[in-house]
Amino acid sequence: MNNPSDYYENDTTLAQYLEFHFGESWHGEANFPKELAEAALEALNGRETCRALDIGCAVGRTTLELARHFDHVDGVDFSQTFVNTCRDVVASGRARYARPEEGELVSYQERSLAALGLAEAAQRVAFHQGDACDLGQDYRDYDLVLAGNLIDRLYKPSLFLETIHERINDLGLLVIASPYTWLEDYTPKSEWVGGYLKNGEPFTTLDGLKDMLASHFKLLGEPRSLPFVIRETRNKFQHSFSELTIWEKLPA
Repeated sequence: MNNPSDYYENDTTLAQYLEFHFGESWHGEANFPKELAEAALEALNGRETCRALDIGCAVGRTTLELARHFDHVDGVDFSQTFVNTCRDVVASGRARYARPEEGELVSYQERSLAALGLAEAAQRVAFHQGDACDLGQDYRDYDLVLAGNLIDRLYKPSLFLETIHERINDLGLLVIASPYTWLEDYTPKSEWVGGYLKNGEPFTTLDGLKDMLASHFKLLGEPRSLPFVIRETRNKFQHSFSELTIWEKLPA
């Protein structure tokens, strides 16, 4: 694979993500994209719910879950394949995919938005291809920005973290979830937010987030861990944990 981003354009990966977002729950863990949206909505605690941005939306479940409560939600992903799939799911009202089972064997799956309680919410979303490190000027005036399992897959996460305040209303929220799985395939080591020794001491991603966001945000509460399971085949699963932090934008 020449380009790490090619991974997300692959049909097998697409099917895995559709199962992750719209399929069954595995090994006793809840649906992560839905849980992520619910954690963000709970954190709003009476704040405005006009506009939200789901950046790194993948195949769109979190975007749709947010739209159950927001007037409008933009879902943005770097993968054109994922964005096209989001649009197809909304247009057809269902997610259809060939789920990998074993070798070349697949099972054909279909999930209805109506059955998931998301049919009405689908009218309040828009999906766009975009780069989290280089978003256009149209993406602003949000009450909530959610970045789910995103920052450790950006080529320069500091560009996102140090400018995202420009897109959030005062007292609006930035919600970040990440397993902090830093890999040089995606992010040059010089750009890692944390996960290395600094002056001989461990410097975590949470330390880095605090440094990069301190000028414009305050951390609300303590970080919490959200589990997630990605099904690769009938007999192979990725079981991970994503650290969730919630940041309130300080008034200008």
